[in-house]
Amino acid sequence: MSSFRSKLVRAALGAPAGLLAAFTALAVAELVAGLVRPAAGPVTAVGGAVIDRTPAAVKDFAIRTFGENDKIVLQLGILAILALIAVGLGILAMSHRRAGAAGVLLFGIVGAAAALSRPDSTGAGDLLPSVAGAVAGAVALYVLATEAAPVPAPADAGGQTNPGARSRRGFLAAAGVTAVAATSAGALGRYFTGRQGRGAVASREGLVLPGPASPAPSVPAGVQLKVPGITAFTTPNADFYRVDTALTVPKVDAGTWRLRVHGKGVSRPRTYTLDQLLARPLIERDITLTCVSNEVGGPYIGNARWLGVPLADLLEEAGVRPPSKGGRADQLVARSVDGMTLGTPVEDVMDGRDAMLAVGMNGEPLPFEHGFPVRMLVPGLYGYVSACKWIEDIELSTFDAYDPYWVKRKWARRAPIKTQVRIDTPKPFARPAAGTVTVAGVAWAQRRGITRVQIRVDDGPWQDADLARQAGVDTWRQWSYRWQATPGGHTLTVRATDGTGQVQTEQRTRTIPDGASGWHSVFVTVP
Repeated sequence: MSSFRSKLVRAALGAPAGLLAAFTALAVAELVAGLVRPAAGPVTAVGGAVIDRTPAAVKDFAIRTFGENDKIVLQLGILAILALIAVGLGILAMSHRRAGAAGVLLFGIVGAAAALSRPDSTGAGDLLPSVAGAVAGAVALYVLATEAAPVPAPADAGGQTNPGARSRRGFLAAAGVTAVAATSAGALGRYFTGRQGRGAVASREGLVLPGPASPAPSVPAGVQLKVPGITAFTTPNADFYRVDTALTVPKVDAGTWRLRVHGKGVSRPRTYTLDQLLARPLIERDITLTCVSNEVGGPYIGNARWLGVPLADLLEEAGVRPPSKGGRADQLVARSVDGMTLGTPVEDVMDGRDAMLAVGMNGEPLPFEHGFPVRMLVPGLYGYVSACKWIEDIELSTFDAYDPYWVKRKWARRAPIKTQVRIDTPKPFARPAAGTVTVAGVAWAQRRGITRVQIRVDDGPWQDADLARQAGVDTWRQWSYRWQATPGGHTLTVRATDGTGQVQTEQRTRTIPDGASGWHSVFVTVP
């Protein structure tokens, strides 16, 4: 057999051998993770480590480009890279079996190190999925490479031998057995992972939320404009934006969940169960949440009716005082079950606004994607400093003593929401007919409210838009303007004024470090 043909055969056998070995490694790792802890699986652990080490600007680009699919893109990217490496190791193993197997083991070490480095790591047990998967993958590759090695076959009638015949038959048999075994392991892993989450699902399905002691007022007439294409005042749970770093959504059993309150200036530390929180007087409020990654005119904002426990009451019971009243702590550090940390000014939490530990969203228990069983909300602050999902720990500290997750990555420590306005309709590059065109959208300035929205067509004068009725200072406000459209291309620009009389700044800034600013505009063509 020629050298070139020999190389082609090695590549033809090595590539699938490497991919099968990688598949085996991931399947066995998923099986062990299902038995130990799903979040310790190598893809999740490595993906989380990548997110933690990605520069803020790159994260912002990913959110802007891929939206809520950014995590799927990351996981697919990891799998694609693993597949390319697996092909390379498979081809290497055709000539150097031990070297190829050692390469698989090396990636197991990488996965194990990533699992241990995660802030939610529970210890040495998190090593097991990556280690077990790597060993299984290395063994699979070694066996497949051995079976692919040429073995002299008996001579045929003409006295010729075909050294590849038996090797290919043995390889195909071994590959079939490996594929079946790996598929079975992966299926079992998914079963065990699903079983671990069943208790959490059952606890949510069985949860009956009590009525609020302080209900939200009915949404006033005139809050929702009857304009096609405008964003609804209340965002359905299924449509509410989700921006976080969790590659797998934590499923927390409400029966075993606990919240600890402790730290600087806490004279009476407390630990609460969900039942204890639900037994307290609850408040219900319409609150608009905004993500700091929301670009000018972006989609990462939503309004819901939240049910929860007043957070200031819990802190007062623990002996906490705000800095303005002599309190020792100026930062509340909230920790999630997945290790995320958020830092919130204690003064803001205790200044009378409706900061809460939310248990309900739009009339039902929090969805898992939005923090079940409990999340924190502080009106007027961007989510990265106020809206901790899956919260399990509240520590009172100072800004000088501790930097939370996003602050370590160069985001601002304090982040009040900036005044913004968005055009919902017409969409960019739309082609509305000449005549009366209704331009409409939403504006927000939580804690201050919106008192004015103005629109400009091209370089013309600013014109006042009509404002919908405002439901409260913590919610967005709809607006509309009847534009007499003339043929040609036009740029529509909007700006808002908040309740303090401050006009929204024209200056465009990035989302980093404390939220985007600038006027939103769309270009349309009137035929």
